[in-house]
Amino acid sequence: MEGTLGFGWGSLFRGLLGLVVVIVVCFLMSSDRRKIDWKLVAGGLFLQLVFALAVLYVPFVGVLLEGIGMAFIKLMDFTQEGINFLLGPYASKANGFTFLIHSLPIVIFFSALVSIFYHWGIIQKVVGAFSWFLRKFMNISGSEGLVVSGNIFLGMTESPVLIKNYLPSMNKSEIFLVMVSGMGTIAGTVMGTYIGMLAGDDPMSRILFAKHLLSASVMAAPGSIVVAKMLCPQTEPAMDHIAPMEKRGKNATVLDAISSGTVTGVKLMVNIAAMLLVFISLVALANYVLCDIIGHYTGLNDWIVEVTGGRSKGLTFQFIVGLVLAPFMWLIGVPTPDVVTVGSLLGQKTILNEFVAYAQMQQWKEAGVFLYEKSIIMSTYILCGFANISSIGILLGGMGVLAPEKRGLITRFGVPAMIGGALVSILSAVMIGMILG
Repeated sequence: MEGTLGFGWGSLFRGLLGLVVVIVVCFLMSSDRRKIDWKLVAGGLFLQLVFALAVLYVPFVGVLLEGIGMAFIKLMDFTQEGINFLLGPYASKANGFTFLIHSLPIVIFFSALVSIFYHWGIIQKVVGAFSWFLRKFMNISGSEGLVVSGNIFLGMTESPVLIKNYLPSMNKSEIFLVMVSGMGTIAGTVMGTYIGMLAGDDPMSRILFAKHLLSASVMAAPGSIVVAKMLCPQTEPAMDHIAPMEKRGKNATVLDAISSGTVTGVKLMVNIAAMLLVFISLVALANYVLCDIIGHYTGLNDWIVEVTGGRSKGLTFQFIVGLVLAPFMWLIGVPTPDVVTVGSLLGQKTILNEFVAYAQMQQWKEAGVFLYEKSIIMSTYILCGFANISSIGILLGGMGVLAPEKRGLITRFGVPAMIGGALVSILSAVMIGMILG
């Protein structure tokens, strides 16, 4: 790996070009370009840029995020104690890292912790502080600020519950923001799993990826507002709902909260494992047809291996989606030698899901496929969100139950919200890539 490119006029130009590209895409896809609030857009971009600069160049912020990341990592170590009890010698990592044993169980423990913190009212206080800041700085309604802030810590189906009483009266721009913020962020319950997938047992890598995943989650909040309000501007009167949060969770006791969180975590873990099994198997099936049959008998495999310097095995699903998205990856500032690799990861995330993409990223990182460390960091941000095809159904199902009156509108916004969520993650990656060098 050649490391970073080094900050200079070239990286600054590529970053600014990436920002322009994302903004132009949002502008062209807007439902009403004349109603775009450019002051709000500028404010959101400024917030993201300030936070990105602080993460990379302000020691206090970097140390704070690393400290929070180390807390996440310590919690992951506690999970290992439970795994050791259940599996005994089979829980050892001596023979290598096993995703099913060493990473997925973290989801259950983190889900239970989130439920405990919610029961005690800790999450409500943190979310409330973020919500107040976003309302004051970006001039959005209280209910919008609450759900966007909630998505930093909760999942895309849990956060709308915070404003369930206001969903029926929200206009289409507000509903769209709720959906985009859900697609553009991740849940705290799966962050530990991502850290484990990307870093394995390396302590320094764990801290690095924890820091950037936390950064990506926070940066996604103002990014979601920018993208959503460009794609679907506020054209209807909005009521400034000051949505009060319940001070405590609905569970009767802390034991009840633990039980509820554990059950939710088990369901989430099984769902993730099943999706990974099916989607990775489908990719293997596609690669058999593309590579072992078409590529082999047409000679395309040898040509692709030659032109990529051995970085691609032939005519694979990963190579095709990477090739399609490569020009866009160059425009947003990804180092030129890695544009196909990063484009492939984005394609896999969108068509399949972010777990498959992160698993592929970890394999390629270990195999030395990435030529630049900057590409790895930018990929971490690009993949940090729930914007994929399968998430559309999950979001429609969750919000449709909470606001059946808006089911038609929610259904119509499914695909645009997924695109918006992907653009949110890309916007954060562009910001980091621009100042990373």
